[in-house]
Amino acid sequence: MDIRKEYLEFFKNKGHEIIPSAPLVPDDATLLFTNAGMVPFKSIFTGDIPRPTPPIRTSCQTCIRAGGKHNDLDNVGYTARHHTFFEMLGNFSFGDYFKKEAIAYAWEFVTEILKLPKDRLYVTVHENDDEAYEIWQKHIDKDRIYKFGDKDNFWAMGDTGPCGPCSEIFYDQGSEHFNSDEDYMGGDGDRFLEIWNLVFMQFERSSDGSMSPLPKPSIDTGMGLERVTAIKEGKFSNYDSSLFMPLINEVARIANLKYEYESGASFRVISDHIRSTTFLLAQGVNFDKEGRGYVLRRILRRAVRHGYLLGIKEPFMYKLVDKVVELMGEHYEYLKEKKEYVKELIKIEEERFLATISAGLDLFNEELKKTKDIFSGEVAFKLYDTYGFPLDLTADMLREKGLSVDEAKFDELMSKQKARAKASWKGSGDAIKESGDFKALLEEFGENEFIGYDNLKSSSKVLALLNSEFKRVNELKNGEIGYVMLDSTPFYAQSGGQCGDTGLLGKNQILDTKKYFGLNLSTIEAKNSIKIGDILPCEVSLNRLEIRRHHSATHLLHAALRAIIGSHISQAGSSVEADKLRFDFTHPKPISKDELDKIEKFVNDQITIGAKAKIEIMDIESAKNSGAIALFGEKYGDQVRVLTLGCSKELCGGTHVENLNEIGSFFIIRESGVSAGVRRIEAVCSRAALNYANELRSELEEIKIALKGANPINAITKLKDEIKSLQNEIKNANSSVELSPTIINNVSVVIGEFNGDIKAKIDEIKNKFDSVVVFLASKKDGKVSIGAGSKNCNIKAGELVKAIAPIVGGGGGGRDDFATAGGKDIDKIPNALNEATNIIKSKL
Repeated sequence: MDIRKEYLEFFKNKGHEIIPSAPLVPDDATLLFTNAGMVPFKSIFTGDIPRPTPPIRTSCQTCIRAGGKHNDLDNVGYTARHHTFFEMLGNFSFGDYFKKEAIAYAWEFVTEILKLPKDRLYVTVHENDDEAYEIWQKHIDKDRIYKFGDKDNFWAMGDTGPCGPCSEIFYDQGSEHFNSDEDYMGGDGDRFLEIWNLVFMQFERSSDGSMSPLPKPSIDTGMGLERVTAIKEGKFSNYDSSLFMPLINEVARIANLKYEYESGASFRVISDHIRSTTFLLAQGVNFDKEGRGYVLRRILRRAVRHGYLLGIKEPFMYKLVDKVVELMGEHYEYLKEKKEYVKELIKIEEERFLATISAGLDLFNEELKKTKDIFSGEVAFKLYDTYGFPLDLTADMLREKGLSVDEAKFDELMSKQKARAKASWKGSGDAIKESGDFKALLEEFGENEFIGYDNLKSSSKVLALLNSEFKRVNELKNGEIGYVMLDSTPFYAQSGGQCGDTGLLGKNQILDTKKYFGLNLSTIEAKNSIKIGDILPCEVSLNRLEIRRHHSATHLLHAALRAIIGSHISQAGSSVEADKLRFDFTHPKPISKDELDKIEKFVNDQITIGAKAKIEIMDIESAKNSGAIALFGEKYGDQVRVLTLGCSKELCGGTHVENLNEIGSFFIIRESGVSAGVRRIEAVCSRAALNYANELRSELEEIKIALKGANPINAITKLKDEIKSLQNEIKNANSSVELSPTIINNVSVVIGEFNGDIKAKIDEIKNKFDSVVVFLASKKDGKVSIGAGSKNCNIKAGELVKAIAPIVGGGGGGRDDFATAGGKDIDKIPNALNEATNIIKSKL
């Protein structure tokens, strides 16, 4: 039984619109990952944006709980139902149906679609929710309904905002299997398993704690797919279900071990973590030192360490990706496309960690022998800093031994190493979402119309004005900077990487244009005065022509990368301006010079062919079926704009050329790495490309003049050869310098300045004499190097260098027979040589 499909079809037949799973990286600054099915609808529930049409939705949402407030990582693999990655089935009503329908739908699905036995089902409601209590009695016997307080049956989005009582459906797994003192309704045992939570959002909680009824109560539900699947299959652990056992069996095959539940925690950890890792990488999150990428790294390294416990001491996690795609690829098509890319990234990360894990475990075990209760924070930090062990991995290993780590000391050392900047996971939820008057504008006007695809000029009416704090005003006076909402606007709002338009609104300067909750607002500097209702001429800056050329070139670059490097390439970010473009894309290693040349040629060939741009408006499914590329995580409406530019076909709302030959020429400026698994290409076209070519030509002419007309390549090669020859001559001349020894008490003493290879010279001198001490100093590029050596005498080279290095403004040391140091004060070399002489004479 495909429970996902059955659930979504059931609610579709009840009038709900099926919404695809939103990205695991949410559009919410307060969340690290999407951790519940309601997250994509949070702004609707909070009232920040108006309710959608239709106002009832259903989804199967992928979720991650492995960091931040919701961190289930420690329990994963050791309990029956904790996961870092899971799927949440949900149905939602935004001010439409309420308790009666939500309860009826839930009961119908559980008993008639899932066909769970009614005598195994129980329900809980809030102790004060008489309405839900009465409704449930139409479906289930009164003695199977339990009332609980706020702790169990009240849900709130935060300290303030929408909240309300909830009702939970429980499944009795049987007293014959679970009969501890905690196995009762409301207890902590596993007999009564919660499978579905129905949240009745009917109140608004104020900052003073008071609650008032919401004008349009809503429904938010969540049912864990993993739990329901296990129940349907008669399993008492999610890990014994068909969602996990194929992965566990694959781990057992790789490890050449038999899986047994009681001792199989490591198998379960790995089977869970490979799902999280695969989905996060496929959705564009990459291994990193902070933020989401750091959580991803922690998950993978925890799994690798559990593989190590099973005796797997080579990369293996990447081999499990095929099984994840086999199990889930039909539901999440992007897994298939990204499979090889994901495998390569995982293998590289595994190799990095495996290179240090053995030495790290040796250090851990050595410190463990000394540990009674608290593991050293210093050693934990060294495991992190030197061997790549995340702190919670060390804590995880200690937990198995009943020990803990000195986290305070670890944090102190981490702070000393570097002051961390803000976490990299920040979304679009800044203060303006809380304070701006966007909701009022949407309710009064709806989204304003963009007419700038075909018009760079228009006459538009000022619908609204906002001050610098996004509050509505009736007028912007001379010199004030604020925001203007036009009824129809030719100014393109920053989106899809394309920068926002600038220009003129009457005599007022448009400084930028952006979108706020779907509203196209231009930042404006007022001249004289602007008032609501003014009808003013609009004129978009001619920069738009150059911007659209660079935007179209970006599409060609994307197509070139997929054609030449591979279909796993996908956009990871972009920036399109009038004089340059930047394109970030998923790829695990640098692009070679030969590949870059091919990519550049590919784009220029497309420009030369000069195909006309083709724009079609169609529904999202038709667009995807036509072969158009959609960016993962991008929010698209029911109708989308499909842009075909020669060999490129993508969904895009940006502005573009009418014919590819308008782009002119295309040059790649540089290729670089952004983060693990993400590369960046910067390029120019059109006028900027002409400027770039002229600059290169000027530089080449200057080089030719400097080389007196000689062929630059031949002349540079000749100069390099001459420099190398001169360097060898200097080296040989220095090496042949004879330094005469002085004999003191039968010990040969050599002290002097030597501007060659000091180490080689000291070795040469030491080989000439049976008993010798050497001290040499050299200067090069404004720096000092000193070295000492000794053999068969009572002078230690390390002590000699340590004593003299401060004279030349440096420090150093070494072995008894050989030592070196550096310094910065070349004027003090004579002082250093004199002091060396005095020390050596005093000791001999």
